[in-house]
Amino acid sequence: MLNISFAKQVMIWLTVLVGLTFAMPNGFYGRVEAHNDAMKVIQTGQSDAALAEDAARWPDFLPSNLVNLGLDLRGGAHLLVEVQVTDVYATFLEGFWPEVRDVLAAERDTVGFVTRDDSPDTELRVRISEPAGAARALELVRGLGRPVTTLTGAGASNIDVRIDGTLMTITLSDAEKLAMDERTMSQSLEIIRRRIDEVGTREPTIQRQGAQRILVQVPGVGSANDIIDLLGTTAQLTFNPVLGRTSDANESPGSGNILAPDAEQEGLFYILERRPVVTGEDLENAQLDFDQNGRPAVAFRFNTTAARKFGDYTLDNIGSPFAIVLDDAVISAPTIQSHIPGGSGIITGNFTPEEATNLAVLLRSGALPAELTFLEERTIGPELGQDSIDAGKVACIVAGLAILVYMVLSYGLFGVFANVALIINVGLIFGLLSIVGATLTLPGIAGIVLTIGMAVDANVIVFERIREELKTAKGPARAIELGYEKALSSIIDANITTFMTAVILFTIGSGPVSGFAVTLGFGIVTSVFTALFVTRAIIALWFARARPKTIEV
Repeated sequence: MLNISFAKQVMIWLTVLVGLTFAMPNGFYGRVEAHNDAMKVIQTGQSDAALAEDAARWPDFLPSNLVNLGLDLRGGAHLLVEVQVTDVYATFLEGFWPEVRDVLAAERDTVGFVTRDDSPDTELRVRISEPAGAARALELVRGLGRPVTTLTGAGASNIDVRIDGTLMTITLSDAEKLAMDERTMSQSLEIIRRRIDEVGTREPTIQRQGAQRILVQVPGVGSANDIIDLLGTTAQLTFNPVLGRTSDANESPGSGNILAPDAEQEGLFYILERRPVVTGEDLENAQLDFDQNGRPAVAFRFNTTAARKFGDYTLDNIGSPFAIVLDDAVISAPTIQSHIPGGSGIITGNFTPEEATNLAVLLRSGALPAELTFLEERTIGPELGQDSIDAGKVACIVAGLAILVYMVLSYGLFGVFANVALIINVGLIFGLLSIVGATLTLPGIAGIVLTIGMAVDANVIVFERIREELKTAKGPARAIELGYEKALSSIIDANITTFMTAVILFTIGSGPVSGFAVTLGFGIVTSVFTALFVTRAIIALWFARARPKTIEV
């Protein structure tokens, strides 16, 4: 075991070299981070002298993976938002009304005239004029129901319908509400993730908490308001026919129509058809552009189906205005000058470049299905994060120095070998963290500090076994060999149990607990590797050169 073959020596030191190479970028954090940011922008097709200079700050042939710093180390925004899932109920019932109207209108001889009554957002109230047709109307509307597509709600209808005289009330069934809540939360999570990823933030934490809440943590952001501005807009885009304009905010738009304010001109309102021609869900792409006057705008392109529908509408309505509506406000109401084939267009307004870019991001990522309410918002300053990093560095240095001194005093030259392996061990931890793109938090630093203490544990067991074997063995080579052989089972058993604990913490924990588990788990793997292979390789190289007759451990 002492005489390690050349092939094994090469494999051991090649592994160390690869690990330290991947850890190296963390020693030049600012330069590598600027390089990575510049490369991301360049890959989108943008380039200028400043970006080229930042990209050149780190060689392309070297790894550029970094250990991401968590919110508590880097500073950033912490938000707890609640999704107003009841908004989706109202949207569904609003879209359900035309189906109800059409199916009842086909039986006008039986149910009479059909009108819609005012109702809360969670109900759709429909009145028929013929009381004798109530049973038939109830049967027809119930027939519009669809089965709920969940395991718990299988077989149940998605609507509940009841009729009292001539007034019919339609609500969502409990099974459909539960299914809709799940769909709304999943969609909201995905859209929030897309929006934050679009603006290039690093390693955000976006996770569901409870039934209707989402936790958002974004490191490296200067203010929580920046994220609120990005997430607070539902970005529901529609293209609606314009029926007229008015300055009266209380004017009735008429059945099947809506009254929408102008986003820029106060006191101006548009009467629009409620049913849009196309919506933002039909967008294929949206990006920053400039109009013919050089002002920032947003260029958009519809998918094939919507492009055909939009083209047909513009062909049939040349000379008529139509409105581009974002979150119930008209941001533009141009007149159709000619047929617009291809489904491409441009949204103009009094945008700054930043506003146009953000709007394009919102449209690309899709509309939130429901409004978000911000229950908790907190900005963690980078100064606090830097204090945590400095404190972590001090703790690591103190723990490291104490162990280095202890090992040299206790085991002499062998202690020096163990110290070299310890330094390599810390580098390998950062190499692994960089390779997997892990996020380092303050508890993660605590895990590294703990690992530094545990890293020499295997070496201590080996060295103590060597001391015992020196009393009975024939020579130092045999003592070293037996020391490693007899210590192996103890080292493996002790580290497997600790590694299992780290796995459990990572599996059932989240946030800080997970960060601690990751560094602890990686530290166990690297410490076993350095103790059983690196330290032994160093001792083998030394022994082959020095050929000592006796050794002191």
